[in-house]
Amino acid sequence: MHQYHQDAAHSGRELVFNNLRQRFWIIGGRNAVKSIWNDCQLCRIRRARPDPPLMGSLPDIRLTPGGRAFHYTGLDYFGPMLVKVGRHREKRYGALFTCLTVRAIHIEVTHDLSTSSAIMAIRRFIARRGCPRQIWSDNATTFKGADRELKLSVAALDKDELTRMGSTRGIDWHFIAPNAPHMGGCWERMVRSVKTALRVTLKETAPSDQVLSTLLAETEHFVNSRPLTYVPIDKDDDLPLTPNDFLMTKTNDIDHPLGIFDDDDLLRRSWRHSQRLADLTWKRWIKEYLPTLTRQDKWFRQETRPLMTDDVVIITDDQLPRNQWPKGRVTAVYPGKDGKVRVADVLTSTGLYKRPVTKLARLDVRA
Repeated sequence: MHQYHQDAAHSGRELVFNNLRQRFWIIGGRNAVKSIWNDCQLCRIRRARPDPPLMGSLPDIRLTPGGRAFHYTGLDYFGPMLVKVGRHREKRYGALFTCLTVRAIHIEVTHDLSTSSAIMAIRRFIARRGCPRQIWSDNATTFKGADRELKLSVAALDKDELTRMGSTRGIDWHFIAPNAPHMGGCWERMVRSVKTALRVTLKETAPSDQVLSTLLAETEHFVNSRPLTYVPIDKDDDLPLTPNDFLMTKTNDIDHPLGIFDDDDLLRRSWRHSQRLADLTWKRWIKEYLPTLTRQDKWFRQETRPLMTDDVVIITDDQLPRNQWPKGRVTAVYPGKDGKVRVADVLTSTGLYKRPVTKLARLDVRA
């Protein structure tokens, strides 16, 4: 039966059983062929699939109310976009900053993907939106270079320059695991919304720099006007919350509550009035928007064995055929706050790679 399985090029069970049935009558033959198919090591390697752990909870930065917008920021690039400069065309890129709490966005135009261009985009963002406490991004070379150069600039520049750049407040930069776009879904979804809006508003193939800047500013306003909560039908209900509610009011000027306020403050001094409105806005955010973030849409059905060191795995790669996926050994794992392993280091014949568990298919060859 092993020979028939190999002669059939490790094909399906029914084909092997049919070839056997031409010459032999085997009691319980279908179950026996299934057992051979399950025990074949080559077939088990070909059928290996990633087995991710249970979906984790959202990080605290997504669930912390009361701060100003863009206190916790995600950063990603999109493009390229062609612009007309004189008689020739050049590429432009968009740097998208998204608030991880209220989901507002801010777009800056960059002329290239160099480190200096990324730093200048960050400086323009800080000048308009304030200095963020944390910046989260993927592992693009531009962002790694920006993080390294910003740290060197903090040590080299004087106090006035540090104040102007906002570096004295200490930006804490975090990188998600390589090849793990689901960990950056918060800003990846915003990039999709911006591309959808640009696809409708961009009438020219290659506009001028001035037209592109105007369109990106209008696109930013469109995306920030989207409702975060359910749009009510009853005329007596409050309008849904939008990111612009946190950007175009006094709520964005307050880093933390200044005291305890009640409805009587709506009739008193203007600053107490604005503070009470800010409290009401954030209370609506907690009551209406926060519960929508608690759903677990994937990886919640069953508990799986966590990935461990010395496990033999295959690194799945959408850019390569399956028979060319690299195979390696797990050398280190990185558990999250809940103890679940979601990132691991894999040593292959071509080097050491850091990959999410969703891209690692474990092979059952451990001693």
